[in-house]
Amino acid sequence: MVYNEEIITSRQNQMVTATAKLADRKWREADGLFRCDGVKLFGEAVLRGVEVAWVLLRASDREKVLEKTAALFGDTVTFSGIRVLTLADNVFDKLTDEKSPEGIITVGKYIDKFHKIVTIDNNCLFEGKGFYLLLESVRDPVNVGTMIRTAAAMGVTGVIMSRDCADLYHPKTLRAAMGTVFNLPVTVCESLTEAATALRADGHRVYAAALDENAQPLHNLTPCPGDCIVIGNEGHGLSSELIVAATAPVYIPMQANVESLNAAAAAAVLLWHFGASYR
Repeated sequence: MVYNEEIITSRQNQMVTATAKLADRKWREADGLFRCDGVKLFGEAVLRGVEVAWVLLRASDREKVLEKTAALFGDTVTFSGIRVLTLADNVFDKLTDEKSPEGIITVGKYIDKFHKIVTIDNNCLFEGKGFYLLLESVRDPVNVGTMIRTAAAMGVTGVIMSRDCADLYHPKTLRAAMGTVFNLPVTVCESLTEAATALRADGHRVYAAALDENAQPLHNLTPCPGDCIVIGNEGHGLSSELIVAATAPVYIPMQANVESLNAAAAAAVLLWHFGASYR
């Protein structure tokens, strides 16, 4: 059952234009709102306590969306108390970039309890021997989302990102993370070098994925609780300052005729190796 449902047939409708603006990062940050497509992400948002501002349904897919939501989540996810707008197909289709849209767009509020922007100072931000993934200047939102999803699967305590990484709330990041963004703590900071230094001061070993002359092969390193991993930009890798700030650089041995792994693939290998302490 859908409550508070409204029927929209105009592309100039205020809620339609407000949703369309959220494709742009500056409007997401200004409004403190994000959008995501699909039944799975709607359900995960509700389950994880995200405050849903409104939901848009495609008129011809409305019943399918309700049926799939019930099939996936049963009575644990409902539309009760949520503002629901059913859009004419031609209006909805202008809002989605999905190749095979399921007919639902969710607009939610930024998750302050999990995601924060900080300046690292002398006060340590990290508690205990947590397992952290650090990302420096990773620009592809699909890579960021994929690494967050993998981090959640491997038992990572939290993700620490430099401010110039792809937006956490980019629709492609949210899609690739497949709901894990809604409950994995993410810290965005100005200087990942300072974050690595703070982690080491707190007793963590911080390993930087880098093809450095001093890098150790991954299989030579025995995982310990509190180990952390740093992944860099898809094109030029990690900054020299961050490599120096880390405990040591590490590389994944591979065939000589292959230049390197995709950043998200490299992160998966490293997370699996160092996550052994948590399995």
